Amino acid sequence: MVWEKYINGFKSYILLEKGQAKNTLTSYLLDLNKFFTFMNETYPEIVPYTTKHEHISQFINYINGTSNVTNNILKQKQNRKIKPSTQNRIIASLRAFFKFLLLENETESDPTDFIERAKLPEKLPEVLSNDEVNRLLNACDKSTYHGFRNYVIIEVLYSTGIRISELLNLKISDVFFKEEFIRVIGKGNKERLVPMGKIALKQLKIYIEKWRNQIAIAPKNEMIIFLTHKGKKISRQFIFSVLKDIASKAGITKNVYPHILRHSFATELVSRGANIMAVKDMMGHSSVRSTEIYTNFDTATIRETLMLYHPLYNKKK
Repeated sequence: MVWEKYINGFKSYILLEKGQAKNTLTSYLLDLNKFFTFMNETYPEIVPYTTKHEHISQFINYINGTSNVTNNILKQKQNRKIKPSTQNRIIASLRAFFKFLLLENETESDPTDFIERAKLPEKLPEVLSNDEVNRLLNACDKSTYHGFRNYVIIEVLYSTGIRISELLNLKISDVFFKEEFIRVIGKGNKERLVPMGKIALKQLKIYIEKWRNQIAIAPKNEMIIFLTHKGKKISRQFIFSVLKDIASKAGITKNVYPHILRHSFATELVSRGANIMAVKDMMGHSSVRSTEIYTNFDTATIRETLMLYHPLYNKKK
């Protein structure tokens, strides 16, 4: 296959040169496989060097179920519209691939230029109130290893806003108790320092020194902070299940999952006037645009600001 022969080089480019995470590469490869199948079956004579803008556009139409190609096999495979976010992810995968081909001189131009991203609906993330977070914490049985560990996990997620993958990879050497911050390895293996409050740090220290030291730790997990009762690294799926169970016990009907604590962290900071660039850095966002979603103040706050600062409303009578 003409397209597949570039995959090994693309893998090295993404992992070594771009420093992207393996999960990102996996997503790219799944998307590219769809594109390769489309090109092999619809335009078998086309190679990277002769790929044009219209071929990419036709592929985008195909994945959206709006293609006018006459290939009945393809139409049977794809007959429903995909989500805008999925379409944008696929476009990002194609752009990464053709950028690699440009660097390798396998093509003279990028056919993904001027391919427009799908417009995403304006949707604010659901968050938990302080009261709801406290209810989650109170629903944990702190008299057991599992309960105290889960209690500390919620504390750390809510007090730092780190991603669940970042939390599960935290090592004891990443915690600086005296300086009150943790070292986090985020997307693309980028390192950042995140402040942590005294309360969360105190509970984390108790967990490490009192509870974690009581279990038999499996080989290669000696430095990992959060472990199962068998001393092994916790999985993402396990945390999702644990949080849903705790939320049920706390009587919270919202869909509680690890990322909602990250959303809640950012929303709480921004609503209290935190500098958005500081929040961006703490969360490890590559662009401030990702952080701006949390700047949605309620009507009362906006009205209060208007009354205080606008010259027409703030005139002395």
